[in-house]
Amino acid sequence: MLHYQIEFDDYRQHLIHVTLRFVAIPTQVLSLPTWIPGSYLIREFSKHIESVKAYDEDGRMLQISKFEKNKWRLFNTDFELITVEYDVYAYDLSVRGAYVDQNRLYVNPACACLGLEGQEENQVEVEVFLPNELKHFQLATGLAHQSLVKGRHTLKAKNYAQLIDSPFELADQTRFSFEANGIAHEFVVSGKHAMNEQRMKQDIEKICSTEITMFGSAPFENYTFMTMATGNSYGGLEHPNSTSLITPRDDLPKADEPIEPSKDYQRFLGLCSHEYFHSWLVKFIRPENFVNYDLNKEGYTSLLWIFEGFTSYYDDLILLRSGVVNQASYIELLKAQIDRYLQNPGRSVQTVSESSFDAWVKFYRQDENSNNAGTNYYNKGCLVALCLDLGLRLRGSSLDALMRKLYENAQNGIQVSERTIFDLCKALTGQDWAEQINHLINTTDELPLDQLFPEFGLSYTLKNDKTLPYGLKVADKPEGVLVQSARRDGVAAQAGFSANDVIIAIDGLKATEKLIEQYAKQEGTFTVYAFRRDELMQFELSGGAINLTTVELKVEDQVKAEKWLKA
Repeated sequence: MLHYQIEFDDYRQHLIHVTLRFVAIPTQVLSLPTWIPGSYLIREFSKHIESVKAYDEDGRMLQISKFEKNKWRLFNTDFELITVEYDVYAYDLSVRGAYVDQNRLYVNPACACLGLEGQEENQVEVEVFLPNELKHFQLATGLAHQSLVKGRHTLKAKNYAQLIDSPFELADQTRFSFEANGIAHEFVVSGKHAMNEQRMKQDIEKICSTEITMFGSAPFENYTFMTMATGNSYGGLEHPNSTSLITPRDDLPKADEPIEPSKDYQRFLGLCSHEYFHSWLVKFIRPENFVNYDLNKEGYTSLLWIFEGFTSYYDDLILLRSGVVNQASYIELLKAQIDRYLQNPGRSVQTVSESSFDAWVKFYRQDENSNNAGTNYYNKGCLVALCLDLGLRLRGSSLDALMRKLYENAQNGIQVSERTIFDLCKALTGQDWAEQINHLINTTDELPLDQLFPEFGLSYTLKNDKTLPYGLKVADKPEGVLVQSARRDGVAAQAGFSANDVIIAIDGLKATEKLIEQYAKQEGTFTVYAFRRDELMQFELSGGAINLTTVELKVEDQVKAEKWLKA
């Protein structure tokens, strides 16, 4: 067994002290993941490890040396009891790292707990010790745990893989319990907030029950939602039987939350629905090469359009099916997805399967050119799922049936390959789907939404009722008007404008965002001055705005629509 002792005495300096005790194999290697499952970016967690020391069972210091960026080697010659101690700097408020201060102690073991090569399957015990002034903090985690003494908690994991995929939080918490389809759930919120607990419990129970019912069972015995309420941070990360969420406190349900949830609350419910759905699709159903992660290097797959895209399709659809939102709200949520797709020029440059493969270098490394050069596997993957669902329903099946088949396969040890969706669509309908699916995922052609929606009683009308002045996305700043991005097909980019330029004057007038919008609608050529870094630039701009396409979705035949929406 591996035994970790985690102490937070130096929380004011955002430090965690870790003591690891184990029986070492000769020349034992210790390592720390470079990324965390579910978030596809090399995070270099080892940069926060400090003061690594090793001792034998008599307390004598042993030599331990770092030989790779995330690996250390012990110079022991025999199987012996070893103690390794080190500190971890923890001031990452995101759901992927560790964060400690006087209000919250949050740890993703992936970034704090060194693993032992060759001992990955050993059972793990983690003892957490709180300083006296924080002993009142409550614990939230998906791991089995107990607390026999106030301020001291014992957590258990069956192996290292489970440990590093199970974050834990200690804080002053608002919490409630509920059951969904007979499975125990806990919902925990920390941070300053005024959440309407009764409303939250009512809605989250419906969401969880609807998802379990859709799959027929759950791949977990209990589940914990851990939510941190903040001013404006947002995100979530899935784990086998828990999720870590961070949300603006205004997105939580209010005391006077209307029957139909506000836009803010809908966003939070969608986040909960999304991460919960990942318990099936990502944590249990996986790409073939994600069955055993190698957390020392990137794990490439061109299938994130399935794992994130399908989840993004179902997250809002589940809100409708559970009765948490009404049909009109769902149509608006779907419209927003389609608008994002239509307003992304990069959809004509990169396919959704390419976007999936490039997640490591593009999606998590957004820059001023991202919208020009790439598509989003969450967004387009969601609409690919929609196309598949509608197409399957026209042939007597559904994406629900496909999801249940994926779940059944995973229960039998069969995971997802490049051919799986092709094969399952054929098995469910008796028809070859190669051409249709290749068109959706391996080309940049437009999605056939205009053909599919009318089959289910919805009209699909494209409009150009919004514009982007000169093809620029801009924002007023004290120093001028900041160019946040420049579309390649816009007149400004063609005239030489670039992201991060600061426009100071147009046609002899002090530039403002509103003024630029006005001039973009006029005919003629205008002189524009802007700073690029500290250099003054002069441009000649002819009036011209890029039309931003939006969609109008209307239910024209409710009976047909319900064959999809009420399934």
